[in-house]
Parts: sequence; structure tokens; C-alpha cells
Amino acid sequence: MSNATAITPTRAKDFPEWYQQVVRAADMAENSEVRGCMVIKPWGYGLWENIQRQLDAKFKATGHVNAYFPLLIPLSYLEKEAQHAEGFATECAVVTHHRLEAQKQPDGTTKMIPTGELAEPFVIRPTSETIIGAAFARWVESYRDLPLLINQWCNVMRWEMRPRLFLRTAEFLWQEGHTAHETAEEAIEETRTMHKVYEDFLRDHLAIPVIPGEKTERERFPGAVQTFTVEAMVQDKKAIQAGTSHYLGQNFAKAANIQFLGRDNSRQLAHTTSWGVSTRLIGTLIMAHGDDDGVIIPPRVAPNQIVILPVTPKPETRQEVIDACEALAQTLRTQTFGGEPLRVHVDKRDLQGGAKNWEWIKKGVPMRLEMGPRDITSRSVAVCRRDQGPKAKEFVPKEEFIQSVQERLGEIQDALLARATALRDANMKKLETLEEFKAYFAENSEGGFALMNWAGSSEDEDTLSKELKVTIRCIPHGDQFAEEGKCFLTGKPSSRRAVFARSY
Repeated sequence: MSNATAITPTRAKDFPEWYQQVVRAADMAENSEVRGCMVIKPWGYGLWENIQRQLDAKFKATGHVNAYFPLLIPLSYLEKEAQHAEGFATECAVVTHHRLEAQKQPDGTTKMIPTGELAEPFVIRPTSETIIGAAFARWVESYRDLPLLINQWCNVMRWEMRPRLFLRTAEFLWQEGHTAHETAEEAIEETRTMHKVYEDFLRDHLAIPVIPGEKTERERFPGAVQTFTVEAMVQDKKAIQAGTSHYLGQNFAKAANIQFLGRDNSRQLAHTTSWGVSTRLIGTLIMAHGDDDGVIIPPRVAPNQIVILPVTPKPETRQEVIDACEALAQTLRTQTFGGEPLRVHVDKRDLQGGAKNWEWIKKGVPMRLEMGPRDITSRSVAVCRRDQGPKAKEFVPKEEFIQSVQERLGEIQDALLARATALRDANMKKLETLEEFKAYFAENSEGGFALMNWAGSSEDEDTLSKELKVTIRCIPHGDQFAEEGKCFLTGKPSSRRAVFARSY
């Protein structure tokens, strides 16, 4: 049984089921009684809180402020922006009544009957461009009122028929930035700035390398002029769209009447943007870093970066060991990592050491420390790193560990990024012909990211998507993707390679 893993099935055997089991074993979330919705449990929510706090600091550093807008959006607001509304129409949950009346049944039970039909139905927000646009129209009178740089942290609802915890749920948590600008140039610069914030955050905080690029017309956000995306590869070689930033042109300003008096005293329409990431980042993180023993959480965002496990073989030394563990925790909490105080937890529960140890392995805590009576005498700690095997252990003098803890956490963070980057780079391939492309994405092939010269149409993309379940993830930025050639499908001249992949 030495090769037994904490999670069954393994990633290699059944990746989708492995993912579900990892979420369960790490106690991050569970399915709710409400179909398609999830309960985010404290360990999963602690991770989201860290993502939220750290991203929020980046938003504020780029001049944005937080606000909050209604959950319910009048149907007429969506009708004003037809292209946008049509893009979300099949996912909308609609509120039609404002009252319940109790109706007694012959068997003594009570049924609650919706009454009081609304004059106009409300849609539970799938995204907030329309209702925020209405507020912007009230707030903007002159060019002096611009730019408006607003973000909101909230929940949204998109009716989901095939839910999967964190990756696709009917209700999920996210942030949505919405801005209004005087000129197209300013709005496009904003769109690119926030796109870069997402790219940097995924790399530096979540240890996930991404390919930044632009979506094709077919894959654009409904109603947008341009959509920029960051695409991540997870361990089954599929892509996940990890964050998007949209230049909306004047489309939403026209629909919501966001007008201002320009510098030349003429009435002008604002240029708007929107951008967002969601709790899908947690699913991306699990799939990017997890192993067959559970999730692995990068130290920057881990709810607890260090868990201290008191080893108490005898009742008479138990209190002494716990006191020593608490004292070490207090000392460590005076230090910082990534600009924040270290998050250290002492697990004092009356459980067997092996059970506690495996629980924290499955939860993915970056570092576990064990301390018992002998370690107190020798002034040392046993250090276990989650990026190494479950049995790997290093005995380190306590003072030396205290001095080196930031460096050790940094090593884990860097190791996870290096591992994810190596996986992506090993599974990204330049191909030239349709035959090579079909072979790469054949049913028995692992696939990955295919880099193809492209000059096809939206209809051509549709054909490939239907036939092979493969889509263009983005037209990537960067000189390494600029390459003159011929489109593998149409034979037309092409100056850049596009990233094709199967995706979540």
C-alpha cells in the first residue's frame, strides 16, 4: 500500500472525478440543495477572501473604487442592448412575482403560492453592464466627471445545466469592474491595464502562467468591441479562461445614454469598459497545482500558510508542547510574506497525529511543522513542504527556521509556478496542417495548446468547434507568436499564430 494516494481516482485515471474528490477531500465546497449552486466552506472561502483582498489592493492602486449595485435588473434595461441581452438570454433567471400567499391543503400542509405579478419582470444579474450604465448616465454630465473607475464585488447568476463546483455554478462570486472614459484611447488603455493586472496576479499570486491575448469575434463578450483574455492550461491539458477585460466602445453608452458635454461644448457618448474574474479562479488553481493527495495552494493565497502540529505522546507533556507551538506561532506571525503577516495555525484538536497530518496535506497547506517533547529539548522543528512528497521531512534548528521561513515559502511559490510553466510549455506545439491538427486533437490523443497560423472566419471556427470540440482560446500577444505563414484551414496569408485548445 506504499503507493496509495489520498485521492481516488488519480488524475491520470479520471481527471474530472479526481477534481470533484479533491474539492471534497479539501473541504472547500459542496453542492447545495439548490440545483447548480454551491456552499463555499470556510477553507474555500478563506482562499477566496485572500484572492479578493489582494486583487482589491491592485484595483485601488490603479485608481478604482468599490461600489454596489442592485441584484435585480429590469428586463427593459437588457432589451436596450439587444446583442448583449441575446448573449445571456438562455442563462437568465427571471423574477416575476413579489408576494407569496399561504394556501392550506386538505392534508393539513401549507403551500406557498406566488401572487402579485410584477408589472415588469426583473432578471437576477448575469452581469451588470446595463444597470451600472443607467447609474453612469445619472452621474456623468461633463468631461470633468470622467473617467469613472468603479468595481463591485458581488454574486451573479447564470443558469447552468451542467454544474461543477467552482468551475461552473449557477450562482458564483466575482468582481466586475466598469469604467467610463472621454476617449476611445483612454478606454482601450484601461482595458489593457486591467488585462495586465490579471496576468500578473495569476502568475505572481496563484503561481499560474497564462497566455494573454485577444478573443476572436466569435468568442467576444456579447456587445464588446474587443475582449482580452488570460488563458491557463491545467493538468489535463485543457484551457481555462481565467479572466477577461472588455472594451465596449460606445455600444453600452448609447443604450444607457451615458452622454457628457465635451471640451468643445458638444454632446458626446462615453467609451466604456468592463472586466472581471470569479470563483472560477479557485477551480483553475486546483486543476493547475493539485496532485493525487489533494489540492496544493500557493503560499501567497493560502488561508493558512503554516500549520503547526503538536506531537503529544504523553498527557503530562501535552501542555508544554502546545505552549511551545503557540509561542512559535506568535513569533512567526510577526513576519511577513508577500507584504502580509504570516498566517499560522496551531492544530490543537484531540485527534491522532496521522489523521491531522493527512487532513492538512489534502487541504494543500504550504508548510506543516511538527513539534514534540524531543524537538523542544533539541530546539528544532520538523518541516514538511506540500510541494514535496507526503513523507518528505526536514529537521531544522528552530531559530534557523524562523530566520529562513520567508525564503522557504518563496521557494514553494516559485516551485509551483515553475512546475505549471513546464507543463504548459511541454504541451504547447506549433503545427502547420489540418491533418496534424486533427491528429493532435484526436479522441485518443492528449492534445494541449496547438499554435496555428489562422486567417479563418467565425463560420470556420464554428465548424472546428462542432467537429473537434476545439476553440480558439486567443490571438496571443507577444513577439513569439508573430509568424508569417498560411492559415492551416483556408490557406490565406496569416501573420500570427492563434492558440487552439479544448476548454472548460
